[in-house]
Amino acid sequence: MQRLAFLLSRRWGLFFLIVILLTWLAVWLGQWQFDRLEDRRERNEIILRNEAMDPVPVETIMAVGEAVSDDEQWSIVKARGTYVVEDSVYVRYRTHKGRSGVQVTVPLDLGNGTSLLVDRGWWATQNRGEVPTDVPAPPGGEVEIVGRVRIDATGDATKVTEQSTRAISSVQISEAIDRPLLGGFVELVEETPDPEVSLKPIDEPEVDEGPHFFYGIQWWFFGALAVFGFFYLLYDEWRDRRDEPTADSEGAQDPTVDGERHAVHE
Repeated sequence: MQRLAFLLSRRWGLFFLIVILLTWLAVWLGQWQFDRLEDRRERNEIILRNEAMDPVPVETIMAVGEAVSDDEQWSIVKARGTYVVEDSVYVRYRTHKGRSGVQVTVPLDLGNGTSLLVDRGWWATQNRGEVPTDVPAPPGGEVEIVGRVRIDATGDATKVTEQSTRAISSVQISEAIDRPLLGGFVELVEETPDPEVSLKPIDEPEVDEGPHFFYGIQWWFFGALAVFGFFYLLYDEWRDRRDEPTADSEGAQDPTVDGERHAVHE
């Protein structure tokens, strides 16, 4: 047991605490990635379910002053109305294949005193954060649109300044343009009639599971590696101390030497 007494030293005590902390952190981060994987799977199920349904009238899902629920997001809706181009709001800092651009949101007047916020797509700009002046106009007159329902963003990024923002919130945009909007917004899938110049359509939602499973396994591996490393270094220290001569063995007399000394005296 004396050879394991080094475990009570300050150095090994601190080493043990650090390994415990690192292992706990790795396990927690791994579980966090697996929780994100479950959230991703639930999201994918909602997307696949809702996109498989036929388009429904927008009023059956969205209403003024009501937020879109998680289960209703990605539903396909249809609406008929007139675009109000002068109330367009541009979402800055949106890139596509390395190019700067904006998302173009335009209210669609539904003719009943309310409007639907439509994200019509992406348009390139010369500089990041620039509000463009050359965005092609949407179709004039009455338009029929089909799109995917999205939940409003939250936080400071949704603030609207000079008809531009960094994240889409129908609440903030409604206040900025002084127009009642249905809660949430719609990503345009198609519109009839077609515009003279189309914007780049919004990409369809990805339904893969992402890297969360492999990240989770990676973090748990790091935790196991920390534990293995601790016990390996412990064994290495114990082996070195085992090979060192002890005080008892150094103090013991060699019987051969004693015999030689006795012979000399005789």
